[in-house]
Amino acid sequence: MAAYFNMETLKFLMFNVHKLEELLLNERYNAFDKESILLFLQSVADFSDQDLYPIFKEMDEKPAKFSEGKIHVHPKIKDILIKQGELGIIGASFDEAMGGLQLPATVMHAAYFIMEAANNHIPGYAGLTAGAAHLISSFADKKYHDQYVPNMLSGEWSGTMCSGTMCLSEPQAGSGLSDIKCSAKLTDDGTYRIKGHKIFISGGDHEFAGNIIHLLLARIEGAPAGTKGISLFIVPKYKISPDQTLVDNDVITAGDFQKMGQRGYCTAHLVFGDNDQCTGYLVGEENKGLLYMFQMMNDARIAVGRGGAAIASAAYYASLQYAQERQQGRRLLSGGRKDEAAGPTLIINHPDVRRMLFLQKAIYEGSLSLILQSSIYHDREISEKENNNHWNLLLEFLTPITKTYPSEKGKLAVDNGLQILGGYGFCADFILQQYYRDIRIMSIYEGTTGIQSLDLLGRKVLMENGLVLKTMLAEMQNTISEGKMDERLMATAKELEDQLPLVEATLAHLIPIAMKGETEKFVSDATLFMEAIGTIVVAWQWLKIGITASNALKSSDAAFSASMLKNKLHTMRFFYKYELARNKSIFKIIQSDEVLTLAEDEAFPD
Repeated sequence: MAAYFNMETLKFLMFNVHKLEELLLNERYNAFDKESILLFLQSVADFSDQDLYPIFKEMDEKPAKFSEGKIHVHPKIKDILIKQGELGIIGASFDEAMGGLQLPATVMHAAYFIMEAANNHIPGYAGLTAGAAHLISSFADKKYHDQYVPNMLSGEWSGTMCSGTMCLSEPQAGSGLSDIKCSAKLTDDGTYRIKGHKIFISGGDHEFAGNIIHLLLARIEGAPAGTKGISLFIVPKYKISPDQTLVDNDVITAGDFQKMGQRGYCTAHLVFGDNDQCTGYLVGEENKGLLYMFQMMNDARIAVGRGGAAIASAAYYASLQYAQERQQGRRLLSGGRKDEAAGPTLIINHPDVRRMLFLQKAIYEGSLSLILQSSIYHDREISEKENNNHWNLLLEFLTPITKTYPSEKGKLAVDNGLQILGGYGFCADFILQQYYRDIRIMSIYEGTTGIQSLDLLGRKVLMENGLVLKTMLAEMQNTISEGKMDERLMATAKELEDQLPLVEATLAHLIPIAMKGETEKFVSDATLFMEAIGTIVVAWQWLKIGITASNALKSSDAAFSASMLKNKLHTMRFFYKYELARNKSIFKIIQSDEVLTLAEDEAFPD
């Protein structure tokens, strides 16, 4: 197997730390057991080894390109899409009534993590198709499900959802939903004439899809202004005629954006209705497009964080391999003397290289645990109706963090991996530079870091009079209490506990500012708040990992080697020393009375 992820770590996190088997006792998921899930994940790993990883570098060197009105992608995409359909990757998490298997979302995120670690340019095609199909199945008339979804789940047809989960971004609007100008006009047959431009449409057009089903946001003529007047439409590239043949639907590809990373993953500029012949089909009710969109947003944002964690994982194993093979320099003896007699040493023996490797490992494994944690909450919210509000509160709080932490810190992790390679890291012959370029988009996808930070501080922290935050802190406190009962973990648990008053003190400083109506001042350091809270949340995940590893060592659990378990504990301590300890200075900055970023405070310097 190519070294881009670690199956033992993934199993340890899923089944030991997050206790997936407890979820499988739920009626919704009881068709599955540990063995069947491991077989599924192994089939995904085999597929990734055989089909995805071998063309990863080639997709960067021969990127998607636009010519003669079409976007051309790697020739293997056609077979890969069909194989993903055959493996059940596209629709396995769908309800059985929708043609799926009702596989937990936690398992699907694990499967996509494997694929994205192997080749992050490909899984988005299937992921966007699944997301579009799920919107159709959840909110559209059943006839549209029957027309489109089966071919989408098989991999024959593709689907798109763009920034903000569907065809949203426009040249003048970006992520500004209120400024959408794409229009929809009701016709006599109950369909709509669609007209407008959409940009940055991931997977928006390629020659290997028999049809591409776009989920598009537009404003119906006469709709209310702002976000209240936005509706959701199915807009296929080809319409289905009465005789079941496909006919052109006036959806034109104007070009493909050439990107610094993810170059094999096409990103289209689409024009709808240039000839006034583009038909759209309303999903659900008029003016409820954003409601439907935001019901899907959690999955999309968690998926972006998952992509960041996957790339960080692949970069870590590439860095580790290099550090275990590259000889350079001598180890230092006592008194600072070099051990000349021993000759050059492997660079993994140098403390600073080990620091960078541990940082990569701490970030990627902590991020992966966070993704699985959020997924577990999502699965419990769906399957445990009697307690779903509790799980929803936790998921609401974690979603912007789960999107942001792996994206931002994953970028830092890959940067450190590139540094380990030195000059070779900067060269195209080595893969780290590609991972570095690929991961850069993750903090932009599905709402930038700034947008996620505004959501966390400006909305989630205040939601339901602070109940969301209180619920999350209670979950952390439960883990802290458990950790304090283990002699090996008492000090670590106390370090995490000491962070909670810092959060409270910071909010005590900020909330009165919000109460006075000084909203811009209140959220002016929202990204710093996100950074600090994200670090606390991942420290909580590492404490959970540490508790599980410590218990397994005590019981001599034969499922995992003692060296692996001790390594988890060591990495946990690394995270607390080198990452969590930084938070005090971040909270100090946020609590400062000096505000330097508001527009009216100082004209921007020349």
